[in-house]
Amino acid sequence: MKVNRNVYKIPITIVCMAQNIFVLGGDGFCGWPTSLYLSKEGYNIFIIDNLSRRKIDIDLGVKSLTPIASIDKRLQVWEKLSGKKLKFINLDISAEYNKFLALIKQYSPKAILHFAEQRSAPYSMKSSSYKRYTVNNNTNATNHVLSAIVESGIDVHLIHLGTTGYYGYSDVGMEIPEGYLNVIVKQGNISRDIEIMYPPSPGSIYHLTKVNDAMMFSYYNKNDKLRITDLHQGIVWGTNTNETLLHEDLINRFDYDGDYGTVVNRFLMQAAVGHPLTVHGCGGQTRAFIHIKDTVKCIKLAIENPPLLGDKVKIFNQVAECMNVGELAKQISLMTDAKIRYYKNPRKEDLRNDLKFNNTGFRSLGWNPILLNNSLLEEINKIANKYVSRCDKSKIICTSIWTKDMSADVKGSEKPYENIS
Repeated sequence: MKVNRNVYKIPITIVCMAQNIFVLGGDGFCGWPTSLYLSKEGYNIFIIDNLSRRKIDIDLGVKSLTPIASIDKRLQVWEKLSGKKLKFINLDISAEYNKFLALIKQYSPKAILHFAEQRSAPYSMKSSSYKRYTVNNNTNATNHVLSAIVESGIDVHLIHLGTTGYYGYSDVGMEIPEGYLNVIVKQGNISRDIEIMYPPSPGSIYHLTKVNDAMMFSYYNKNDKLRITDLHQGIVWGTNTNETLLHEDLINRFDYDGDYGTVVNRFLMQAAVGHPLTVHGCGGQTRAFIHIKDTVKCIKLAIENPPLLGDKVKIFNQVAECMNVGELAKQISLMTDAKIRYYKNPRKEDLRNDLKFNNTGFRSLGWNPILLNNSLLEEINKIANKYVSRCDKSKIICTSIWTKDMSADVKGSEKPYENIS
């Protein structure tokens, strides 16, 4: 690790360089609870964020179902309750390279957690301008982070929050491994056993940027020997962690709209406001899931178990379980008495699919994942009911479509759509 000659300028709370963690996108849905959890665990947390997620709310004319305090208020309340200070730096990673490089040189972080990407598939497909924004923001941010680590000359462990959408959502008839695949290549009478990165199959511009990230990680790891961990995470459900529950001003986001809301939280909010559960197509999609409390635990495990210098990119499938969306809707319908309504799928994907993921990486480190159960679903339902007055029902239906020949279905049907249209 490079010696920092300006250590005397650093506040006493962040003198221990080995414990400094940068959380890029630390004001967001996954970044905020991760920042609090790691702060509680004794790390010196630097939240680096340009607050773009809050600006996107304004752009879409929607707000989190839960009331989100200002970043300044959040920091003040956490310091008062925990005695620990979070440092916030308002910075656009995708545009302000030199400032970010200077921060790495000054504070020599043990790890950089990269959440600083536009994270919604529907948002990335709204129009050409949203596609361009997603690519420019996500790809530039990742390249800037990698390039800055190299230029700094400091040994930093980069941990990236990726997505199981890297693999695609087609039925491959096998358990998907953690990032790499052993294959036999035959050419004439010669055959070779080789290891390759699992072939990606992105289903949106957002997912495409995550594939681009993986390619950049592979290159910088090979060329510059960077230590990198890529977390292929499933759909996050739940809202709060033990830390965000300490005070109303620490509460986490609860997105319910058609662009940013995740399926479990959306269904529970829809039940709370008396809206039918919005199932796309026939509900035959299978998806990977993980609770927000497990997200923060897995990230801590990734920090504590970095790849060695010279190791290939370390990839974890950050997945607790896989569930069928139609069956999930039926489970929540039974619990809440909500009706189910089917809408033409705005995405280009298989009518039905099956998914299975290998997640032995984190399990081998002692992770015991939280699984979907009625008690936890009821807990989220209570949050939805508490803030039901903040819901704008006009934002529930997903109106972002994948191609111009599609049209947004705002009426729906009582019967499943058994054909792809």
